[in-house]
This record gives sequence, structure tokens and C-alpha cells, in this order.
Amino acid sequence: MNKNFNNGLILTSLGSFWWGFIGVIYFEYVSFIGHIELVVHRCLWTAVMLILTTSVFKKWNIFINVSSSLRNLGALFISGLLIFINWAVWIYAVATDRIIDASFGYFIMPIISVLLGYIFFKEELNKKRGISIILVLISILILIFFNLKSLPWVGLIVALSWAFYNLVRKQINVDTDIGLLIESLFIFPFALVSFYLIYKNGFNDFDFSNPGLSIFLVLAGPMTVIPLFLYVRGVELIGLGPTGMIFYITPTLQFILGFFYYNEDFSFVKFVSFIIIWIAVIIYLKDLYEIN
Repeated sequence: MNKNFNNGLILTSLGSFWWGFIGVIYFEYVSFIGHIELVVHRCLWTAVMLILTTSVFKKWNIFINVSSSLRNLGALFISGLLIFINWAVWIYAVATDRIIDASFGYFIMPIISVLLGYIFFKEELNKKRGISIILVLISILILIFFNLKSLPWVGLIVALSWAFYNLVRKQINVDTDIGLLIESLFIFPFALVSFYLIYKNGFNDFDFSNPGLSIFLVLAGPMTVIPLFLYVRGVELIGLGPTGMIFYITPTLQFILGFFYYNEDFSFVKFVSFIIIWIAVIIYLKDLYEIN
């Protein structure tokens, strides 16, 4: 393996580890402020962080070029809405002891993306990937048929929002960080108004009288942007196939934390469904390995 490939493996692994472990620990730790305020802070400080990084890396000319296209702005508005839904539901999952359900979403997300690629871009769908998709659908039907209450709707929304986000972003040629900055700027005014309403009604935990907590909440920005930079740089160095396999570090760690550390409920029906999902993932990863 060459140096770039090794560096790509390290960066992608670090990004996936960050999402699956550090991010979960951080957002669960500050979830006591309430998931609504936490989502607001994530949106606000992510925008601020990206404004800083765009200035440091002198990429405002790229920002202007991207923003001059109505097609780009329209697509990024839609993708911004999707990523907001993803962030909001994922933080809700962490704050309400549904980390396992969220991990379910990230396990099935790449397989759902394969299905969307087939539907919208007529991408090749071989036998193994077809089997993976069928197994995912079976696992969801099992949850619906045997116990509707155990349906991990949180995971389904996380998976669908992220898969459709990638689908929209795939249709425009935009740097990941610049695209995320524009998406964040679309969300920013709504987050700012929400923060004002929270502050006006006395529900805010972000207060200069408590600088320690306030600084900790500002970290929601770096907690979002840093793993994204690591993962995307890894994709640039080694491609989508290998990074698709490495990405599964994220839901695996989320599942381990939810089950062993946070002692979340894991019913027998969910157990059976997850076994089917893991079989689907193994088949999918084997196919990726053979292709790459």
C-alpha cells in the first residue's frame, strides 16, 4: 500500500471513530440541556466553524462561484433541510436513549444509498447488493409485523435523510466543506431565531455566567466539522469503496455504546432484525471488497 492509501485509511478511520464514539459521548453528555437547544447550538456553531475554516483556507472565491448558481443554491437548500433533519433526529436519539436505533440507521444507510443509486442514476445493481437490499427490507418488515412499538423510526429517518442528502449532493459538483457552509447558512437564521426564543423564555443553558458550559456547547461546531473533514479527506485519498467499509466503525461503536455503556433496551425482535441487518452488511462489504 502506498503512503496516500495508508493516510486515507487513518483519516477515514479517525472520522468514523469520532462519529461513532467521541460524538456520541459528547452529545449524550450535554443532552441534559434538552435536544432542541442542543440542535440549535449544533447548527449555530457549525456555521461559525465553517466560516472560520473557509477564511483560514482562503476558499471564499469558491464559495462565491458556488453561490452564483441558482441550481447549486436550490440543491443545497434541499440538502440543508435534509442534514438538519438528520442532525435533529440523531441528537433526539442520543438524548432519549435511542442510540441503538440510530446505529440501525447508519448500518442500513449505505445499502439504502445503493437502492437510490439504482432508482435515480440507473447504477448497476448486482446480485449481492440486491440480496442486501432485500434483507434490509425484511428486517424492517419484521419489526413492523411483530412489534410496531419497537420499530426504530429514529434509525429509519437517520438513514433516509442521510441517504437522500448524499443523493442530492451527488448531483452537484461542490466541495464538501463549502457545500456544508452554504447549507448551514440556510439553517442559520432559523437557528438564531430559535435561540432568541429559547433565551427570551428563560430556557437557555448557554449563558456567560456559566462560561464552562457555554464553551462546551460551542464545541458542537468542531464536533460536527472535524470528523467530516477527516472522513472526506480519506475518501479523496482512497475512494468510496474502502471508505464505505471503514464507515461501519461508526454504527458498530454506536451500538456497543448504546447496549453495553448506556444499557439501552434491546428486545428479542430487534435482536433478530439486527442479525439480518448484519448479514446484509457482511454481504454488502464482501461485494465492495471484491470490486476494490
